[in-house]
Amino acid sequence: QVQLVESGGGLVQPGGSLRLSCAASGSIFSFTTMGWYRQAPGKERELVATMSRSGLTNYADSVKGRFTISRDNAKDTVALQMDSLKPEDTSVYYCYADRRNGPTKTVYWGQGTQVTVSS
Repeated sequence: QVQLVESGGGLVQPGGSLRLSCAASGSIFSFTTMGWYRQAPGKERELVATMSRSGLTNYADSVKGRFTISRDNAKDTVALQMDSLKPEDTSVYYCYADRRNGPTKTVYWGQGTQVTVSS
């Protein structure tokens, strides 16, 4: 059974930095896409950043220039370096991975890690 386990959340002041990490276990196949989503109270879950196996990245406009995603295909890990954090970045951040085989896509989610940006 595939599990995604996040770490690195916490409380940080505006302008500060945090690094989130996610490690996958239980997979015998490679993931197509790995990345991060977030969900704030009362809002829908939204994409933060994703990276394909080949290294193509996709960032939400709100985090471009501040967040950087990285991935280690051999270790099935993905990380998110978050700099210049703002209060509006406060959310639960979820690790995401999918595996695509033709028309079939299987999606996996981590349990979430809280990031709070506040003075």
